[in-house]
This record gives sequence, structure tokens and C-alpha cells, in this order.
Amino acid sequence: MATLRLVAQCRWKIPVRTSFTYPTLTHRIEGAQLTITGVQAACQKDCDFQAHFVRTRFLPGTEQTVHGKGLFSRSACAAHGTSLLSRSTSAAHGTSLFSRCLSAAAFVNSAPSSMQPYLRLMRLDKPIGTWLLFLPCTWSIGLAADPGCLPDLSVLALFGTGSLLMRGAGCTINDMWDKDFDKKVFRTATRPIASGEISRFQALVFLGGQLSFALCVLLCLNYYSIFLGAASLALVVTYPVMKRITYWPQLMLGLTFNWGALLGWSAVMGSCDWSVCLPLYFSGVMWTLIYDTIYAHQDKEDDVRIGVKSTALRFGEQTKLWLSGFSVAMMAGLTLAGLNAEQTLPYYAGLSAVGLHLTHQISTLDINKSEDCWKKFASNRNLGLTLFFGIVISNLMKKKEGKPIEN
Repeated sequence: MATLRLVAQCRWKIPVRTSFTYPTLTHRIEGAQLTITGVQAACQKDCDFQAHFVRTRFLPGTEQTVHGKGLFSRSACAAHGTSLLSRSTSAAHGTSLFSRCLSAAAFVNSAPSSMQPYLRLMRLDKPIGTWLLFLPCTWSIGLAADPGCLPDLSVLALFGTGSLLMRGAGCTINDMWDKDFDKKVFRTATRPIASGEISRFQALVFLGGQLSFALCVLLCLNYYSIFLGAASLALVVTYPVMKRITYWPQLMLGLTFNWGALLGWSAVMGSCDWSVCLPLYFSGVMWTLIYDTIYAHQDKEDDVRIGVKSTALRFGEQTKLWLSGFSVAMMAGLTLAGLNAEQTLPYYAGLSAVGLHLTHQISTLDINKSEDCWKKFASNRNLGLTLFFGIVISNLMKKKEGKPIEN
């Protein structure tokens, strides 16, 4: 049985425990596993060979298991192989068993095997994208709530369901467009379409199902909102093309992901109050430019190699300066939206917390470490929730408007 040594010098770093099925040059040997902590992987060298593996990534609050292929180099150094194989895949880890069982990834892994590729295609195992799509909707719904009242929970539930479906549809469209690109990037090579688990035709049928259910959600809203929501589909379809023609695909994503800032208000009020909705929408777009630029730094070397454009490549070492500018613009837009919506002190307290979060996020960001980029990117869920709770508490402190008494 050959021994393995992970490539010593390469850019791909997995900063958490990883389990690989022990391979031969042609296929794997069942029953033997090696467990590695803090490893490097996937470097292109002549002595490398492909290995079938199962990777489990543990990130704060999530657990992700990915089936695919990696590149390793052969070595006659038995010491490495012996020490690695002696470790157990069930070694203790910081994440509790309880939180793993409740994670989205655990839910996907427990689903029937025939369903798992489709659930991974719609990124059900990575809920952060759904949160980032849903949160601008919650801001708008919260701002539109009656003074002294909580946001309408039924509207929040509808938008939560719609966010899950439309995020899944967007990921399906993106993967259909990017099949050939995804094959060439280590992080995305195991996506269901790129790896061949799902054909483009199967993905198209699945996309039709997701859009049909999303349409059912949309039809629960008023006519103004139905037409407004339908207009966003053009953005959803064209976004994946932008990375091929411009260094600003994150701007198009921002226009797409924050459509709920318009739609949420109209769903509650019957139409948009542009003095509130436009600053809120603008702020959401700025927010997306911040977090998705950080996200794009994970793949910048592969993007250069395969010809994909992004703001991460456009900004380069000036990224923090650009992100700081977007943060100022975001805060200004949120302040204007709050003033026009007559928000009270808790809103501005929440806004201050958002500003502190952005300052810490940008000042401590290391754009050359993919694990730090992922951590900063995922933290934006907490930023969005902070603002939402500020809106809710602020609205509860408003005095209810008196209504005239009719005789």
C-alpha cells in the first residue's frame, strides 16, 4: 500500500480536520482512512495523482461534507503515512455533537442519497446565502410595519420561503452557466453539475420546479409586488454572465440580492415609498459589494487562471480602501432611510453596531487567507440581524397613530 504526503508548498489550505479515503493510483481502497489537521492540498506538479476523497469542513456553526477529487503527491516517506493513518476520523473536535446534528449540512447528509445532489445544488447545506438574500427583505418589512407593532410574521415567513427558493434557483442557474469554470477551481470542482452528478437537463428541470414554487409564493402578494418581483428574474438570469465581461459582477449581484428591500415594503404597504426604499436598496447593494468582494478573494488565483473577473481582482491590494468607501456609503444610505421612515433611537443604536462590525471586519481582514475571508463573509449574517432587531425595537418604541372616532 502506497504512502501519501500532502504537497508541502501550495496555495490551498484547509484549516480544519479533513478526512480522505485512502486511494491508489486508480481507485480507493475501502476501509482505510487518513485524518489530517491543518493541511495543505491540491498543488499542480508532475508527480501528483488524483485521489478520491470525502472532505468534511467544520466552520463556525456549520459542517460541510463534500465528495470529489483532490491532487496529492506520492512519497516514500513512511513516517508521514504512518502518523496520519494512526489518527482516528472520530477525534475530538470543537464543534459539539448537538450543533452538528442541527446543522444544515447534517440535514442534507441525512437525506436520501438520490436527493443530496439536488439539495447541494441549491446550496441547502450552506444557508449563509439564503440569509444574505432574506435579510434586506426583513429590513424593509420591519420599516414598513405599523408604529408600535411587530413586523407581520406571515409576510416574513413568505419572504423566508421565497428567499430559500430563489437562492436555490440562482445557484442552479449559476452552476449551469459555470460548469466548465467550476471544473477548474478546486473549491467548486465538486459541485453537482461540475462533477457530473447532475446533468444540465436535470438541473433545468429542477430549476423549473424551484421557480414554480417561488411563483406560488409571489402570487400570495399584491399585484404591485407581483410585477415588481417578476422584474427581478432578468437580474437573476444575467448575473452569472457578468463575471465574463466585467470586473464588477458583485455590483450586479448586489442589484439582484437586495431586490427584497423594494419588494418587502410594497408587500406590506401596497407600493414603494421611494424616499425609504431607494436609500435602503442602495445600502444593500453597497453591503453586497463588501461581503462578496471578501468572498471573491478566496478564488482570485483561480479566477486569473481561468479568465473570470471580480472586484477582488479589480481592487487587489486596495481592497480595504474600497470596502471602507462602500461602508461609508452603506451607513449614509441606512441613515437616510431611517430618517425618512421616522425611526427612533434603537434604530440608530443598531446602526452604530453595524458600523462597528464593518470597521472590525475590514480592519482585521486578511485577503490572502481564504479561511479568514470565509469567516468575515459569513459574519455578515450577524450584521444583518443586528440591523433588523434595531428596526424592530425602534418601531415598537414609536407611538401608535391615533385613529379618529366615528359616531
